[in-house]
Amino acid sequence: MRVLIAGVSPEFVAATARELRKLSMAVDVCHDGGGALDRICMHAYDVAVLDSDLPTVPADEVLRKVVASGEGPRLLLLTRSAEVSDRVEGLALGADDVLSWPFATVELVARIQALGRRSAPALPPVRRWQGIVLDLPRHQVSREGRFLQLSPKEFAVLDVLMRAAGVVVSAEELLEKAWDEHADPFTNAVRVTMMTLRRKLGPPALIETVPGVGYRLRRTSETLSARCG
Repeated sequence: MRVLIAGVSPEFVAATARELRKLSMAVDVCHDGGGALDRICMHAYDVAVLDSDLPTVPADEVLRKVVASGEGPRLLLLTRSAEVSDRVEGLALGADDVLSWPFATVELVARIQALGRRSAPALPPVRRWQGIVLDLPRHQVSREGRFLQLSPKEFAVLDVLMRAAGVVVSAEELLEKAWDEHADPFTNAVRVTMMTLRRKLGPPALIETVPGVGYRLRRTSETLSARCG
């Protein structure tokens, strides 16, 4: 999942981003409405969290423009008002969810995860592929009953590949979905992460490199053919 956090408090933004990254989410941050609009236009976010007090471009204007575009992420508005009418107004402007301060970080994270599930076709929270079990709620991965210690990036890359279900995923798409806006498009981060992920998954190899195209997960028959041929 890729998330944008747009808030006026650097401490809040940094703390929220840190919690989301622990869950292998790619997180971009900014501190004003103009920056939020620019990033939403540039990147395919699943969820954008908007502080109602954003400067330069007000949060309600950001909501209107994103909704009017007909595209964009799910929108979570954070408001300092406890009034029901203000929360209703935020929903009427196009927010998918509204959360009032103060709130627990765990609730904010849960709401972001819930919106993320709505931003794409529904998939089970526990995914399976050829003996691999990826458990999103517990943030665990196992293969044939053996639990694997994956880094957040390895977990995110495996999740993207499992979502693709055998379809080739390009390195550019992996950078877009598993890294943040600071990722260098010419970096070898995808290749290095893929190398360590393959090592941790162990034999027989399940991740195939399609030269000049990208990566995909093999099915058992393909894996056996590759190993025996």
